[in-house]
Amino acid sequence: MIHRTRVRTLALVTGALLLAGCASNRPTGPARSPDDTVRAAQLVLADHCLTDRGLTPPRPGQRAQSPADEERVADALFGRPPAELSLTLANGIPVRAHTDGCLAAAQRTLYGDQKRWFQVSTVVNNLKPEAAWRHTSLAAVRERHRADLTTWRRLRAHALDVSARILRTTPDPTGGTP
Repeated sequence: MIHRTRVRTLALVTGALLLAGCASNRPTGPARSPDDTVRAAQLVLADHCLTDRGLTPPRPGQRAQSPADEERVADALFGRPPAELSLTLANGIPVRAHTDGCLAAAQRTLYGDQKRWFQVSTVVNNLKPEAAWRHTSLAAVRERHRADLTTWRRLRAHALDVSARILRTTPDPTGGTP
């Protein structure tokens, strides 16, 4: 009889703890915007990458211990020259990015195809300047890049899904809620 009572008590306590744990995982603050969700996941991934390389992730207001440490962190985060990805905008300005470095690794994880993400995000982020340079409407430029916009939306949706999963399973250094 005592054994049965202990088992029931243990089951009730375990159930209560599980319910309390589930309730405490609910977001308590305002939810992040999609942009902030992807940025937070990218920060988590980049921090893990830097830490795996024995480096301390940079934080606003913190200074590196030495210029050499700052350079090591920058090289690990942004990659080392030369840039492996390149795209020339409609106005002739070249844009370059690295495929090495922790940010590039985070982009591969989030978007699935870093090269394609670089291409379409560079085009989409420069639609207004292209319209001004071509002396045409933004609508006309958007129509011209319809396929890029479609790919941008698809890759962005993928990144948002991956980001939400990362933030649900990893402590967030920004302290926000997914």
